[in-house]
Order: sequence, then C-alpha cells, then structure tokens
Amino acid sequence: MNLLSLVLGILISSIGLMFIFLYLNLFALGYNFWEYVHFISTRLECLLFFLGIIIIMFSLKGWIKSVLLLRPSSKFSR
Repeated sequence: MNLLSLVLGILISSIGLMFIFLYLNLFALGYNFWEYVHFISTRLECLLFFLGIIIIMFSLKGWIKSVLLLRPSSKFSR
C-alpha cells in the first residue's frame, strides 16, 4: 500500500508540475509573477502538484519516523 501510494503521489505531482511549467509561457504574454501565481493557484491541474506532495508525505510517514528520526522499530527491538 505504501509503495502504491508513493508511486501514485509521484505521478500526480509530476502531472501538476508539468502544467506549472507549461503555464510559464504566460510570462511571454505579459503576465507578471503575482498574476502567474494567482493563475496557477486557481487551476485544478496545477494544484495536483501539491496533492501529490501530500500523498508522498503520508506514504513516507512511517519511513520518516523509523529511519530519519532513528527510532528503533518494534519489529527489530529486543
């Protein structure tokens, strides 16, 4: 389940990031930075990037607790 949610989060965030990069062409049309940020914050396909990041964070929650915080897991503790 964690591997599936990790792959799903990576796919969703990469689709959202692709649209964010595609909308960079708005700068050529005369948009400034704040208009660009406002535009991509209202587009659903750009918000997929943040949804994917949240899914990745939840799928890595157990790994972060056990490996990065150096807490021994209950499986291997004595």
